[in-house]
Amino acid sequence: MHHLTTLPWSVKAYYLVLTCLAIFCLHRLFLVVLYYRKKGSFRSDPPLLQPLPPVTIQLPVYNEKYVVQRLIEASCSLDYPNELLEIQVLDDSTDETSDIIRQIVQHKKAAGIHIHHLQRQSRTGFKAGALAYGMGKAKGAFIAIFDADFIPPADFLTATIHQFSDPQVGMVQTRWDYVNRNYSLLTRIQALLLDGHFVIEHAARFLSGRFFNFNGTAGIWRREAIVDAGGWQHDTLTEDLDLSYRAQLRGWRFIFLNDVTVASELPVDINAFKTQQHRWAKGSVETLTKLAFPILTSKQPWKVKIEAIYHLSGNLAYVLVVLLALLMYPSVLGRFDLQWQLLLTLDLPLFFCSFLTVAIFFLAAQKESGNLQRTTVILLPLTMAMGVGLAINNAKAALEALVHHKTPFIRTPKLDVTGKKAVWRPGTYHCRMMAIPILELMMGFYFLHIMLVVAVMDKYLLLPFLLLFFVGFMMSAVFSFYHNAAAIIHGGRTA
Repeated sequence: MHHLTTLPWSVKAYYLVLTCLAIFCLHRLFLVVLYYRKKGSFRSDPPLLQPLPPVTIQLPVYNEKYVVQRLIEASCSLDYPNELLEIQVLDDSTDETSDIIRQIVQHKKAAGIHIHHLQRQSRTGFKAGALAYGMGKAKGAFIAIFDADFIPPADFLTATIHQFSDPQVGMVQTRWDYVNRNYSLLTRIQALLLDGHFVIEHAARFLSGRFFNFNGTAGIWRREAIVDAGGWQHDTLTEDLDLSYRAQLRGWRFIFLNDVTVASELPVDINAFKTQQHRWAKGSVETLTKLAFPILTSKQPWKVKIEAIYHLSGNLAYVLVVLLALLMYPSVLGRFDLQWQLLLTLDLPLFFCSFLTVAIFFLAAQKESGNLQRTTVILLPLTMAMGVGLAINNAKAALEALVHHKTPFIRTPKLDVTGKKAVWRPGTYHCRMMAIPILELMMGFYFLHIMLVVAVMDKYLLLPFLLLFFVGFMMSAVFSFYHNAAAIIHGGRTA
């Protein structure tokens, strides 16, 4: 049997990258354990906040003609004293969305609702700039924010505002739910991914006293906390994550309400989904480069510091996935003469740490959210494959952040496509993407070739691992080409 020291460089590099990736993935298992250890330790029945404070609802909007009326109607239906509620529609639109908003606002004002249609001269700072502009005119001591694809329930404020009876609470985040969870395979995968983020990640971090973040929507801030933390800043693509960490470093306490949900609409176009993922991945690494030093030199406990760095650096794992994919073929050739016992000794433990721990993470989230079904058994490997398929897209985002390459804030189009029979209509906003899908397609064929080589070598134990990469890259590429073509057929235009 070969000794590890005699392995070719390609095999050593492969195992090194896989080990680093396993460390990221084992962190998911740590969060699951942390969640179950702390589950039930939070009481969500705080003292009533009396008297009720004035609240401003901010609705940042940019070219959202399909969903803006739904958003405003839901916001105007919030169960809260009218004299204490102010609604700001922060409109940066350049299309007919502004006309739609103008008509709705006039109607609501006539009905006695305190609603304002605010427009800026330019989109400086994008969403962060719009929120800062609105806050300069806001009257509320607390500010709730809803993106255009969200539908706040009538009891949102009554379910959240009393958490601020503790003067140290700076922000309350609620869990996202999805009106189109079962629309397509893509929306099912997205829902499963996001359930893991909220149900396990957010809950585990919150319950254990670690930092977690405002998700840009479906949450409410104490105005004083925003100001104290330095306000909305637009030097990262994730202004919400950036402000969250700055506020918590200032000592503000955040609360996550897992049992309070706000409905939202998931992207039905994979190119829009990839654009969203690119923004989130790049923004998190930008926040890491901006705040790593303040975090590490703060007076926070080391458990908080370490978790914060893990959280902000999580998207760097996609760079490792791309490296692993590129090393796969030379490492397979380098293992041609290895006995199967050594493959079991090396590959199986790393495979467990890298992928089975992630499966446990998502299964726990589905169980705890009440969404665990028989179909989850089929959906789970496809979700993990999609995670691999996103690697090129998200690795590009992470590397751009590391070299401080700035790109504009590209919003995710919302289309009001929720029912099973709904279709894209002419004029739909569309995120076009060509270069990334071509690379994904090439990577898919690359893994098909590797699988054929492995089959000839009789190294069948490697096939499930390789199949995950093949399916992931091919699925991501094919979906992108299909949605590009569908948008063109239905008259789509670039968002």
